[in-house]
Amino acid sequence: MRPAMSSTSEVPPSLAQSGIPAASGRPGDSEAHSRARAYYELTKPGIALFAMMTAGVAYYVSTGGRADLIQVFHTLLGTALATAGALALNQYVERDLDALMARTRTRPIPSGRLRPREALLFGLLLVVGGVAHLWATVGILPAILTVGSAAAYNLVYTPLKSRSHAATFAGAVPGAMPALIGWSAASGSIGPGALALFGIAFVWQIPHVLALAWILREDYARAGFLLSPPTDAEGNPIGRLMILYSVALIAVSAVPAALGLTGIIYLVGALILGVGFLWQCLGAWREMSPRAVRNVFLGSLAYQPLLLGLMLLDTVRV
Repeated sequence: MRPAMSSTSEVPPSLAQSGIPAASGRPGDSEAHSRARAYYELTKPGIALFAMMTAGVAYYVSTGGRADLIQVFHTLLGTALATAGALALNQYVERDLDALMARTRTRPIPSGRLRPREALLFGLLLVVGGVAHLWATVGILPAILTVGSAAAYNLVYTPLKSRSHAATFAGAVPGAMPALIGWSAASGSIGPGALALFGIAFVWQIPHVLALAWILREDYARAGFLLSPPTDAEGNPIGRLMILYSVALIAVSAVPAALGLTGIIYLVGALILGVGFLWQCLGAWREMSPRAVRNVFLGSLAYQPLLLGLMLLDTVRV
């Protein structure tokens, strides 16, 4: 359940790796308001929003455009709560490393606005609450998938970040899980369509995270994070990988249309988005400058919601 979005945010997943520093308490804030802001920041709301979007669109596509809005609401709520909890737990686990990096030292725990135990309890409550809500309202399978996503994020991806660049691929799994959660909430199963949406979300995260890892390579080095493969000083191997996965993204994004889940409008739009994103990756590979690589990162943030919007627009009604 990382995201992309990043986004942000790392992406996120990736947004789960968005790299956007949290805001610290503002002068004049009351203590209660400051603590409320700290808890809010702990959930990384931008990334949670990406997870909700993915789950909601997957639900809609699974029903052939005839979604039960009440059930969609329950799916979004449970996904948002559990995602926010997993992200809070991640900040608890990485609190000491966050204190080493410029982009994360203002987060609620390293900045001292929340105690580690408070963040731990808050994260656990959100995960349990989100999973329980999904189980009670939309079924056991999406609840189990949500537990698996939170576990993969905090027990596999997080410790792997300081051990191997394979963490980028491990983190893309929970980042893509909302597609399976939303689909299974609607259908009670996982079929080819669910795997297609999962594949899109998975592949999208790789260039997203690689771009962020290159931009923040000095900060990540302080914490010992290995989110990109070994590279030369110019970053050429990373540039080639971004191109490779952007080409793969064009191919996998066409699968929903091949399966008959979406129509020609989606297919043409997905191809245009994919070629545009590939063009950005080619530009970054040619120079690997901060500006060019940042364009890839920002382009990835725009790509996912635009693609999901095309799915909503052109889902084949059954």
